[in-house]
Amino acid sequence: MQDVIIIGGGLAGLVSALEFRRAGIGVTLIERKTYPFHRVCGEYISNEVKPYLESLGVDLATLGAATITEFELTAPSGRALRAALDLGGFGISRYTLDLALYQLGQAAGVDFVLGKTVDDVRFGAAPTQPEEDDDDILSVTLNDGQTLDARLVIGAFGKRSKLDKSLNRGFIQRASPYVGVKYHIRIGAARPFPKDQISLHNFRDGYCGMSAIENDKYCLCYLTTRANVRQFGNIADMERAVLWQNPRLRDVFEHAEFLYDKPEVINEISFAPKAAVDNHILMAGDSAGLITPLCGNGMAMAIHGAKLVSELSIRFLQGNQPRHSLEAEYRRAWSALFARRLWVGRTVQNLFGNERVSELAVSFFGAVRPALRGVMQQTHGSVISEPTPSD
Repeated sequence: MQDVIIIGGGLAGLVSALEFRRAGIGVTLIERKTYPFHRVCGEYISNEVKPYLESLGVDLATLGAATITEFELTAPSGRALRAALDLGGFGISRYTLDLALYQLGQAAGVDFVLGKTVDDVRFGAAPTQPEEDDDDILSVTLNDGQTLDARLVIGAFGKRSKLDKSLNRGFIQRASPYVGVKYHIRIGAARPFPKDQISLHNFRDGYCGMSAIENDKYCLCYLTTRANVRQFGNIADMERAVLWQNPRLRDVFEHAEFLYDKPEVINEISFAPKAAVDNHILMAGDSAGLITPLCGNGMAMAIHGAKLVSELSIRFLQGNQPRHSLEAEYRRAWSALFARRLWVGRTVQNLFGNERVSELAVSFFGAVRPALRGVMQQTHGSVISEPTPSD
């Protein structure tokens, strides 16, 4: 039996695995793919987690992360406003960053189970009182029929998973209309795009983020609705009919070099509130709550959440805290750190996607700069630096 099983090998899963190993705790991490691979993600990270990532051993300079200091917002008409980012951030692909964290995990002794999925997680008993569950284990069933047992399970399996359905999580019962699409592109010297800027371009029923990453590439990632795609039959035709109405996006699509044969796509992205603890699984990253892409801060939240869940769990694993107390404390701490940020993100999202409202929002934020700065501050956290000290 392992101390901890982590389901999902994205940022939240990988960072929490590193933290557990620093404390001498055995970890098995299960990931359905094999590294390296691409993910649908905006690939911009707020500097609130930069010192912390580097303290874990991630050499961002060597990996070629791009420095981001400015934000640009455009309305569907192409009208633009720009603002400095208070904290700033950096751009790096998930292909590169996840691989670097995976390699650090291998060196630290994380037991990786790759190319397999989790079908179900069962708690060891059905106690009548919360205090009675402290010695129970969790059994994790893989898609090949294998069962692994652990004292603690961390759910870091992303935005939406078959496991969410197996666990009958509340949000999964509500259909979500959103589709996420990502490309990597290169932009020729004749039409340079600022490398220090993250931009958000609005269009009908969606918005598209764009920022520099490593190796002179850019990430272009957008959110739209399934109805938009269905109306035009496929993604390429929808892009020409809808995204190209924003002249800034049309210029990119017409002149950039697209580096994928086909885009990375994810369906039914849900921004509905989720439970931080579900079926005795401590959720982290997007499994616990997904911030809207226009706030550009999901990767930082996943990293920060991984630090939180591992710090709180270590006391339980060392026998200094009962399970029910850990779960209650994690719910409170997660809510204190992230609940308001997610609420602000969902609220601000209502200002974009509708062409008329988007135009008004860009005009308003351009005229009232403190309001734009306030939104940015509300969707970002404080800088974190030091990892959990090992015992």
